[in-house]
Amino acid sequence: MLDWLYTAISWVMAQWHALWSLVFDDPEAGTGLSGLAWALSIVFLVVTVRVILFPLFVKQVKSQRAMQELQPEIQRLRKQYGSDRQGFAVAMQKLQKERNVSPLAGCLPILPQIPIFLSLFHVLRRLAPDAQGLYSWDDQLTDEAARAPFFGAPISSSFFMSGSKEDAILDITNGYTQIRVVAFLLILIMSFTTYFTQKQIMRRSGPVEGQAAMVQKMLLYVMPLGLFVSGFLFPIGVLLYWFTNNLWTLGQQFFILRKMPPPGSDAAKAKAAAEKPAVDPKTLAPRPGAKPVRPKGGHTTAPASTVDTANPTGDTTADDTPTPTGATAASVDGAPTADRSAGSHPRSGSGRSGQGPANRGKRKRR
Repeated sequence: MLDWLYTAISWVMAQWHALWSLVFDDPEAGTGLSGLAWALSIVFLVVTVRVILFPLFVKQVKSQRAMQELQPEIQRLRKQYGSDRQGFAVAMQKLQKERNVSPLAGCLPILPQIPIFLSLFHVLRRLAPDAQGLYSWDDQLTDEAARAPFFGAPISSSFFMSGSKEDAILDITNGYTQIRVVAFLLILIMSFTTYFTQKQIMRRSGPVEGQAAMVQKMLLYVMPLGLFVSGFLFPIGVLLYWFTNNLWTLGQQFFILRKMPPPGSDAAKAKAAAEKPAVDPKTLAPRPGAKPVRPKGGHTTAPASTVDTANPTGDTTADDTPTPTGATAASVDGAPTADRSAGSHPRSGSGRSGQGPANRGKRKRR
C-alpha cells in the first residue's frame, strides 16, 4: 500500500548518496567515507523534507499567533456562555471563521513527517548484507547501504536484532559492543533534543491554560521518554534521522523566536522598543534665527479673574485713596458742595451733631 512512499524515500536517499559519493571520489563499500556518504544522504533527506514543509511551518506559526490574539475574546465568550458548552463551541467556530483561523493548522508540519519517518524505518529495517535490491535500489547499492558504517556501526543495525540480519551484521562488526555504544548515545541525544525542541515549541506558542497546558506538559515529558524506550528498536539510520530532524527544528524555532517573538513576551516588548524610531534632538531645536518657543509650564501667570483691569500693575497713588464713609464729596477746586435738598442754611444743633464740620474727612492735597 505504501510502496510508492518507500520508493520515493529510497530514491531521494540514492540521489544524495550519488552526490556525496562523487564528492568523496566514489569510496569503496564498507569504508568510513562510504559510511559518511550514506549518513549524509540521511541528513539531507531531512533537509529535503523540511524545506518542502517550510511553508506549512510558516502557516503553523501564523495560526498560533492568531490564536494567541484571540485569547481575550475567547475568555469573554467563556464567561458569556458559562456552562453552555454547545453555545460556546458554536461561537468559537464562528469567531475562528471570521478571523480565518484554523486550530488544525498547528499540526500541519507534524502530520506529513509521520509517514516519512515510518517509511525510512521500514526501508532501513529491511536492509541487510547480501540482500536483494529493494525499492528502486539494485543489489549492489542495497548491500553497500546495509554495510555502511557510522562510527563503526552499520546504519541498518539496531540495539536489539534477531534472525538472519543479526547474524549477517554481527559477522561484519564482530559483536554488539560498537553497535550498542553508538545506538545508546544516539538514543540519549535524540531524547534530550526532543525535550528541548518541545520546550522551545512551548516558548513559541506562549502561555496557555487548561487542557492545552496539560497536553504541553505531557508532550514535554512523555514523548522523550517514549522515544528513549522505543529507540532500542530503531536502526541507527533512523536514530540519525530523528536527531537531525530535532536539530533542524531547534534552529528553526530559534530563528522564529528571534524574528517573531510571542505577543506580550519580554522579547516582543524589547523588539517593539528597538523598532521604535529614535527622536533626533536636532529636530527639536529652533531654526537658525527663529525665536525659541518657551514651554507652557515655563512661566506662571496670574489668573485673569484676579487682575484689576483698571490698574493691572497694582500701584497705588494719592488720588486712589478711598473716601471715608459718610463724608461729603468735594468739588474740583476744593470748595464744599452745598446740600440743596436740606435748604441753604443748616439747622442749628441737629445739623452740627449729624453732619459735623463741612471739611471733616477732607484731606488737603499737596
